[in-house]
Amino acid sequence: MPEMVKKCPECGGINLFWNREKGEIICKDCGLVIEDKMVDFDQEWREFDASDGEKKRRAGAPMTYTQYDQGLGTEVGQKADLFKLRGKQRNKFYRLRKWQYRISTAIERNLKLALAELKRVSSYLKLPKSVEEEAARIYTLAVQRSLVRGRSMESVVAGSLYAACRRHDVPRTLDELSEASGIEKKEIGRTYRFVTRELGINKLPSNPADYIARFSSSLKLGPETQSKSVEILEKAQKAELTSGRGPTGIAAAALYVAALIHGEKRTQREVADVAGVTEVTIRNRYKELLDKLDLEKEVRKTKKKK
Repeated sequence: MPEMVKKCPECGGINLFWNREKGEIICKDCGLVIEDKMVDFDQEWREFDASDGEKKRRAGAPMTYTQYDQGLGTEVGQKADLFKLRGKQRNKFYRLRKWQYRISTAIERNLKLALAELKRVSSYLKLPKSVEEEAARIYTLAVQRSLVRGRSMESVVAGSLYAACRRHDVPRTLDELSEASGIEKKEIGRTYRFVTRELGINKLPSNPADYIARFSSSLKLGPETQSKSVEILEKAQKAELTSGRGPTGIAAAALYVAALIHGEKRTQREVADVAGVTEVTIRNRYKELLDKLDLEKEVRKTKKKK
């Protein structure tokens, strides 16, 4: 109900009712129609195709951090408009575009370049739109708080993407981000820790089970092996074998053990290449899992059946 109407001018009652369908404010005590605002809350037109909808829509695209102006800004024409212009009009077009760029702030110019790089890396890693949006938001906050000074734009972009992946439980390793962005793994990790600390972003430890589906798909392992590896990881977490160890290494080792148990043998080299770790890491974690979780008997049974 509109806040401007407090009481009925006829009887002074405050028991008012707002009829949304008729757009009327009525006093329940005396029945007086105080205000008559015909507001139609129903859809006024129907959309049968995309072109028809574009003509009738009154609102633009939703706000998004993946654009430097959050999708709310305007530009002086488009490059396609050049073909329609001639002589003085074309010169005027270039001049207006140039001045629009000059009057833009340093933050806007930075975001234009950085968000294009963010989209490129996100596309390379096949990240979902939700992660790309979160990474763009983190990077925008970092620029607004001058956290980019003294650091390369690419490293802050990569750090923001890694933080977004961690927040949305999308498993991507620092090695993958390093390969996609061309920035050293240590630099990405350092920037990630700095940005999350300064922006107060909560960092939850990576869950090794998040990597199982990806590694299993790359190694072409069956669903039973995948389920078994998750079961092994749950036991390892209860036995506190995962603390202080890299999530990719322990996940790869659990998958390696599960593959042996179900007779889908893969070499340590194959598993290490998929997980982005060394064979020594796989071997060490493999031995720990066998010793601490008593899995050696299950592995031996599979070998005897063969």
